[in-house]
Amino acid sequence: MIGMIDSGVGGLSVLREIHALLPDTSIQYIADTAWCPYGVRSAEEIRDRTSALTELLIKRGAELIVIACNSATLAAIEALRAQFPVPFIGMEPGVKPAAALTKTDTIGVLATELSLKGDKFLHLVSAHARDLRVITQPCPKFVELVEAGTLEGELVESAITEYTHDMMAASADVLILGCSHYPFLRPALETTLPDHIQLIDTGSAIARRAAKLKPQKTTSPSISILTTGSLEKINSLLPKLTPGLPAECQPLFMS
Repeated sequence: MIGMIDSGVGGLSVLREIHALLPDTSIQYIADTAWCPYGVRSAEEIRDRTSALTELLIKRGAELIVIACNSATLAAIEALRAQFPVPFIGMEPGVKPAAALTKTDTIGVLATELSLKGDKFLHLVSAHARDLRVITQPCPKFVELVEAGTLEGELVESAITEYTHDMMAASADVLILGCSHYPFLRPALETTLPDHIQLIDTGSAIARRAAKLKPQKTTSPSISILTTGSLEKINSLLPKLTPGLPAECQPLFMS
């Protein structure tokens, strides 16, 4: 069984990629909505919280853990790897593929504030985009919009224009979606931004990595979504975010 952790519903963008590639694999996904968003919390808080959630998933049979959140990956994944004996897959902004695609030598990174402050992001830029102009932008409204199930309309278009203004002014031609929530806004981004802008997210790459590390034990395929927040809310969001996904939602009570 594959276990997944995110601060809310954003990681469902990764889950749908994994399910598409591994339809016969069981997945248990924790939407830690009670703690959403992780991107404004301290690294210590995120490490403690994801440790408790990982322990729970392993007790439920997880043999591989996907941290489907860029902020949690940056803050906690190394500590989690040191603490638990199962393999972990994390998220990171797609700086390398973006650097390979840009024709203007300018890329934009839409991400959480915590992700952009982390040393790992600075190392990614140094390794793959040292000679490029990299414009970064925290996008807290994007997470709020997705968690509310608002994927189009005036509020979405206004947030996109606000967050991409400086990037467009600087002639960025590749934008990185550096948070697992943001791919749900991809249709709105593609509609709002000029046609030549290319968008990068890493959900499909995470799915390919999961396929290489997938558990060997066979179980009846199923998808369980456990939420620390409102069960009614996540049941209402699923048809909007992942239509047709054969998932069962359950409450998860955490202290």
